[in-house]
Amino acid sequence: VFAEACYQIGAGNVVVHYLDEAMLKVSAMHRPLSEVEKIEEWEVLSNQKYLDEGACYVRLEGVNPKRMEDLDETKANAVFAHIDGVRNIMRKASREKHCQWLIAMIPTQPWADLVLPEVAENERLEELWKLLLKLCYIDENNDVEKTWKEKTESRRKRGDIMDSWHFRSLHYTAGNGTDLTVTLTPDSHFGMGNRKLPEGFIPFTPNIPTEEICTTPEKYGTDGVVFASRPLVLGGKAIEKFGFRFEKGKVVEVICDEGKQMLENLITTDENACYLGECALVEYHSPISMSGKVYYTTLIDENASCHLALGRGLNNGKPSSPEYTFNDSSIHIDFMIGTKDLHITGTTEDGEQAVVFDHGDFVLKERI
Repeated sequence: VFAEACYQIGAGNVVVHYLDEAMLKVSAMHRPLSEVEKIEEWEVLSNQKYLDEGACYVRLEGVNPKRMEDLDETKANAVFAHIDGVRNIMRKASREKHCQWLIAMIPTQPWADLVLPEVAENERLEELWKLLLKLCYIDENNDVEKTWKEKTESRRKRGDIMDSWHFRSLHYTAGNGTDLTVTLTPDSHFGMGNRKLPEGFIPFTPNIPTEEICTTPEKYGTDGVVFASRPLVLGGKAIEKFGFRFEKGKVVEVICDEGKQMLENLITTDENACYLGECALVEYHSPISMSGKVYYTTLIDENASCHLALGRGLNNGKPSSPEYTFNDSSIHIDFMIGTKDLHITGTTEDGEQAVVFDHGDFVLKERI
């Protein structure tokens, strides 16, 4: 169905690369960890060939958040490392070649069972489809293209408001114990502003749904403690309650009862996995948050909540001066921190302060 739709709107070729978590799980149960983690040469060459030719990348993901629950954490991490390694091929092309990419979720029965337990079992999958389409602003009574253009413009304006202040730090506080300061570089951008785009660049929406504006912080400038407000699914396992303590940008303590080993493995994936690569702003009263559901998949849950990401930074936060450090890592893992009482204060280079978020929502006005 998807391939047919692509051809109908002008695609020259549609190539499918199938990555099956169920098969990777079976593989992890019977093969050495090094073999499970390994990215085969054909996987690199096949993906790279089409990306080099200017292909767009679309990832349609069927979610089963508890698939790996009965798998040893070390093996679950190996599965995650393999999947993330394959995706890094696309991420590199996005950074270096500015290829267009998109990630979208496809409802599955296990996912519907987890998200909609109150619905009759034989109706859950259909209801999840309806809910997901609604969150993506897809409605038969709605001009979808017009709505998405309006949403994109709204996010752009919000990003430009942030950039008008040139904040050097953001201070997050919440009733769950979050008390965190994140330092930004002078080049950090939440919006597009008047920045020159790369030659041949075509604007696109990388995630559907999406509600965020984001940037990359200074690598060594995060201090304090932060607690997650939504579960994080790693390697097919959901970690429900956790937090991190940062000193000079680095995670120095994982605060967690269940799943602590997986988080500790995550932040030691490489030498920079323990530093932040993204801070993103999303209002608490966003449509996804107001649905009252936890979706157990980062793509959707991150668009219900302010979030941070461990690992690799984003291109729109890359500093031009060697005085500031851009984090580079093999991972980029978002975790959600937004709450109904989240308060964020921004501080400029000259010490002026302004409230960015109050009671979970964006309140900042453009700096005159």
